[in-house]
Amino acid sequence: MTDFTLHTLESAPDASKPLLEDSARIYGMIPKLHAVLAESPEALEAYKQLHNHVLNSSLTAEEKTVVWQTINVEHGCHYCVPAHSMIANMMNVDSGIVQALRDRTPLPTEKLEVLRDTTLAILKDRGVIDGSALERFYAVGYGKQQLLEILMTLSQKVISNYINHIADTPLDEAFKPFA
Repeated sequence: MTDFTLHTLESAPDASKPLLEDSARIYGMIPKLHAVLAESPEALEAYKQLHNHVLNSSLTAEEKTVVWQTINVEHGCHYCVPAHSMIANMMNVDSGIVQALRDRTPLPTEKLEVLRDTTLAILKDRGVIDGSALERFYAVGYGKQQLLEILMTLSQKVISNYINHIADTPLDEAFKPFA
């Protein structure tokens, strides 16, 4: 484990302070992931911007959850799996979907299963995806926009999952019921 500071509004670099104030306003707290990322104002800002872009993507709440949790589970992120379980709950995503993603068991629809398979293929093969996998992805109704949005979400999750591994980010109290 690398020794990272859980920054507060007082300890954070000046450029991170408005970003942490924004986090506190949005979440009612400063998530510990943001507190760690505050060490680099640019990293924190990039993460927050990617998160907002994912939220504004064409993916439904269920689809966002599938992509987020597929990546979180594959990376074994002790912080993001419970955090995104809580987020899914707040977005009214069926708890059965969340549990299936965590357990790596079948999802309720072929479309969501194809989304998980495509996300895993991109993740595991570092963006080299088989033509038949892409055909299957397009055949269930997804398009190039959603493919690009998977990549954008993967970028967000690499930042959070990897820093959580490196910093061993402690879990926020709000996420503990979802651990």
